[in-house]
Amino acid sequence: MPELRKDPVVGRWVIISTDRSRRPTNFTPVRVEKTGSFCPFCPGHEDKTPPEVYVSRPGGGGPNSAGWKVRVVPNKFPALQIEGALDRRGEGLYDKMNGVGAHEVVIEGPGHDQDLADLPVEHVVEVLKAYRERMVDLHRDRRFRYVLIFKNHGAGAGATLEHTHTQLIATPIIPKILQEELDGARRYYELKERCVFCDIVQQDTADHNGRRVVTMNDRFVTIEPFAPRFPFETWILPRRHDSSFQVVADEEEFHDLAAILKDTFQRLNRALDKPPFNFVIHTAPVAEGDLEYYHWHLEIMPKLTRVAGFEIGSGFYINPTPPEDAAQYLREIAVEA
Repeated sequence: MPELRKDPVVGRWVIISTDRSRRPTNFTPVRVEKTGSFCPFCPGHEDKTPPEVYVSRPGGGGPNSAGWKVRVVPNKFPALQIEGALDRRGEGLYDKMNGVGAHEVVIEGPGHDQDLADLPVEHVVEVLKAYRERMVDLHRDRRFRYVLIFKNHGAGAGATLEHTHTQLIATPIIPKILQEELDGARRYYELKERCVFCDIVQQDTADHNGRRVVTMNDRFVTIEPFAPRFPFETWILPRRHDSSFQVVADEEEFHDLAAILKDTFQRLNRALDKPPFNFVIHTAPVAEGDLEYYHWHLEIMPKLTRVAGFEIGSGFYINPTPPEDAAQYLREIAVEA
């Protein structure tokens, strides 16, 4: 059973996941499985993964068979285990609990060498719907306080399989980074009675030079944030106030989000020669309800520089690329419809 342990100094929780030590890639250089080698995510290999928990199969057919468009399965090497009670307890000054949670993989499409930037917008919509449906379902489990959706693309970003996929982990605690965002957004709201993310959207889209805006449509905007940690760090935000990704339900809203996500990845791929990257969806915890002070958003972080001793020791990040330059470069990239 994995275990969650809390650092008594900074309040950060870590997962001690001994089961994952059995992964063959642990403690060795990560190499992504290349096209041509066996891939458990490809059609016809459905029996090589745990049974699906969600599927988009427009042509019909039985469960765990070919013919799917998007497929969600439990992770074969989960960081947290779905079974069991939390059993919160102390060991002197140390707090810990059982490593209970959910860890799932969203296989974004049957094509082995296609990424989100390559898929039709209508297919990206199906991927986004899978995110939402799994998030809604997992939040019905009262043990879980947060569901984190993230993607590791490329060996440099931590991926161990080439086939395009996203991961989803439900945790019994709110992650520290998200809690810091919530606290900062609350302080801003208490001072100004406005959502800080709404102000960011309003200011950057109203700038007649559009210095940090990459692209936008009726419902979403892609920006390079004012103080990015990494070169070409990119955010996608709803232009209207919504605190939770789960409220995305309208077909037109899904379409606009899929379109701007595809557009943004095409620009990053062409500008940076298909870099490895991570993306994360930051959303309000469901138990918090609709928050006036928080605004869900998606953060994309290309892996172009390394985090080293200064960043680890200080919490400062050194970014060699001003966001205004990055935005201008991405704006000038031609993308396919």
